[in-house]
Amino acid sequence: MAKKVEFGSRIGLVAATVGSAVGLGNVWRFPAEAQANGGAAFLILYIGCVFLLGVPVMLAEFSIGRGTGSDAAGAFKKLAPGKKWWLAGALAILASYLILSFYMVVAGWTLEYFWQSLTGALYDLPAKAAPDEMSATFHARMGEYITGTWRPLVVTFLMIGINLFILMRGVQKGIEKMSNVMMPLLFVLLVAFACVALTFPKAAEGLVFFLNPDFSKITPTVVVNALGQSFFSLSLGMGILITYSAYFPKDTRLVQTAVTVSLLDLVVALLMGFIIFPAVMSFGLSGESLEGATLVFVTLPEVFAQMPGTQWWSALFFLLLMVAAVTSTISLGEVSIAFLQNHFRMSRRKACLWVMLPLLVLSSMSSLSQGVLSDIRIFGMNWFDFLDNTATNIMLPVAAILTCIFLGWATPKDYFRDELTNRGKIGVRLFPVIRVIVRYVAPVLIAVILAAKILS
Repeated sequence: MAKKVEFGSRIGLVAATVGSAVGLGNVWRFPAEAQANGGAAFLILYIGCVFLLGVPVMLAEFSIGRGTGSDAAGAFKKLAPGKKWWLAGALAILASYLILSFYMVVAGWTLEYFWQSLTGALYDLPAKAAPDEMSATFHARMGEYITGTWRPLVVTFLMIGINLFILMRGVQKGIEKMSNVMMPLLFVLLVAFACVALTFPKAAEGLVFFLNPDFSKITPTVVVNALGQSFFSLSLGMGILITYSAYFPKDTRLVQTAVTVSLLDLVVALLMGFIIFPAVMSFGLSGESLEGATLVFVTLPEVFAQMPGTQWWSALFFLLLMVAAVTSTISLGEVSIAFLQNHFRMSRRKACLWVMLPLLVLSSMSSLSQGVLSDIRIFGMNWFDFLDNTATNIMLPVAAILTCIFLGWATPKDYFRDELTNRGKIGVRLFPVIRVIVRYVAPVLIAVILAAKILS
């Protein structure tokens, strides 16, 4: 980075870091994963993975970032000069940029649906439409809004422009200020939707599925999926937490911050469960309707269509989803921007342009691969799915494994302890446990996730 910058307040620091973790992984992916993996049984495993494994790995990334005050690659280089460990950080940066290129497309979809909800066009349905007819209509709308040619490109470019505007304003005036507004808004909207969902006719049945565990549903696959979701939802292995923690003041209590971020991340996941499962049970929607894009762009519009104030509840929900998407894309973009500023001595303005402008091409490819370019296949996948699979299922786990091994074995002996205790100023009683998890447990379990994803 051209000069040392920091978040201006603890509230801003937490809001920005929570924003980097709370995104589409919680709002979109978590309910689908919970439904597919046994509901409450998956939830319990997920909570355990977040606090027993996710928090220690988050602390490892925080320690690397704040201790060096550098970007994801530069941090490794500072701690291990003359060695190749910086490649671990470079891998995380590359993975985050590839994810950004297709996340920007999804962010564009949320903008499209927000606008179509606001205007009411999304709910221009035949009078007294039957459930099957309603579902077919929303499937057709999803095809029009997502797999079309020019419409998805326009909203993707608009989201790139929004990201560019925020990022060019810098860490405090851009990222922190945006987070201070968007994160409270996201939580208010989630609570409002949860309160409404709990009034639905069969809300109790939905809560039983989500909160009353059936431990017979726990299988090795469910355990692996819970572990994978916990790491994905906390943005581990993406370089984001190393980059953001480089902006932490030196007196930041890392353990307290990691626990706070993880708790708030978990609250978002729980609130989404309180919204989705009562709705699904009450309106007779099938479990298959919770899968992938169908959950957000077909199932939930079906729910809103059966509620009073359809148009406004729908607009509020897609506003919520758009906020989650923006906080995700902003944090992903900052990883590459910090790298360019630090290693190529670019001004922030120039670094932002170098990161965002290529997305006009890369994100266009991801968008068009859903429609006119869908016949172009890489290992049997379209461009969008290929990037998702490569970056999310392979590159991120490898980067996380390397980060744990690096901090556990390649950094100076007392480095990790010094960072967590602020050079002995505060006590961390569980440090021996945290160190064992980072050194031994987390790398092995992440490797299991990686193997499972590759074999599947």
